[in-house]
Amino acid sequence: MEQQTKSLREMSREERGKLIFERGRIAKKNDFWVVGSQTSFRAYKVRLDRENPICSCPDCSLRQKKCKHIYAVEFYIKKQIDEEGKITTTKGVRVTYSQDWKAYDTAQTNEKIIFMKLLKDLCGGVEQPAYEFGRPQLPIGDMIFASALKVYSTFSLRRFMSDLKIAKEMGLVETTCTYANICYFMNREDLTQILKELIAISSTPLREVDIDFAVDSSGFSTSRFARWFDYKWGKERKNRIWIKAHLCSGVKTNIVTGVKITEGTENDSPQLAELVRKTAEIFNMNEVSGDKAYNGRENFKVIEEVGATPFIPFKKNVTGKRGGCAVWKKMYHYFLYKHDEFLEHYHKRSNAETTFHMIKTKFKDNLRSKTPTAQVNELLLKILCHNICVVIQEILELGIKGEFIVEKEARE
Repeated sequence: MEQQTKSLREMSREERGKLIFERGRIAKKNDFWVVGSQTSFRAYKVRLDRENPICSCPDCSLRQKKCKHIYAVEFYIKKQIDEEGKITTTKGVRVTYSQDWKAYDTAQTNEKIIFMKLLKDLCGGVEQPAYEFGRPQLPIGDMIFASALKVYSTFSLRRFMSDLKIAKEMGLVETTCTYANICYFMNREDLTQILKELIAISSTPLREVDIDFAVDSSGFSTSRFARWFDYKWGKERKNRIWIKAHLCSGVKTNIVTGVKITEGTENDSPQLAELVRKTAEIFNMNEVSGDKAYNGRENFKVIEEVGATPFIPFKKNVTGKRGGCAVWKKMYHYFLYKHDEFLEHYHKRSNAETTFHMIKTKFKDNLRSKTPTAQVNELLLKILCHNICVVIQEILELGIKGEFIVEKEARE
């Protein structure tokens, strides 16, 4: 016993807090934590104020610094939800979720057929531009159908042509085109806005399902390289150019509701307003979560304007001064005094990473197109294909109707 007591005394308060945490003598009661003593049957109250956490133990009262009980609570919170919002456990137990395997198997085994039919319905609503002069253009709906099906197949343009012939035999397209026609079509600048609208329309079947959303970004590599001369080392260097997709997605179904494509070096925070407002045109938004990169008063205002609550963590150097933004002060105190409850909402942000994982594993994380315009359009087509696949899954799992609402005010 003497040897054990001596070893405890030699430990730092943080190390002793970790021992308390590992023994599991921690419980949440109202707005404070109850932590069992390490050497007796007593218990102490811990209140977590990020600037000045308080414990009822003598050590904290005398030193006015963190004691082992405060460290124990911090370890406990980190165990539940880490800074990235991912759920972990102390014993390495993997967190699992129930899966409707019958619906999943049916969706996967019939996905391509259902995908082409839904894609046909979606492209059928695209308005054909009026003919003015020159050689008549191929139907724009058929060209979008062919481009999306090409991206879905992950084949090269030449190898993909067999799929397009099958679609023609099924009556899903009026005419077939050459692989060169698809290549030229994907270089059209006016296609970018059309694809953004189609992505929004493709999310409408789930407008009654998703009410909580997450915002995040991720990069996709291209086939282009940037080269420069490094004067320090006296040699030429190069790196692959990549572009970034900023998405707003539903945390329940992973449907993409808003998208913006930028260069890889663009900041994340300025993109949030457009993504949230685009989502609010179709969905009734309850919560919006994002990482610290999106923390800013203007973003909080935009989220509040659409009737949602922002769950974005605060950086260490910020204060609760409202600066003309009442919701900023409100969420700042929520983050400080109900930290564990705040994190329960914030951790939904990890579903945005799942959305990117779904897109990249199914349709690859690189872009084959050579020109910047075609690369943006190819990335938008990947996201469009992802949305259709999500709708297929939810048709079979939730029993929703695969009907796309074209009206802008879809939620009405």
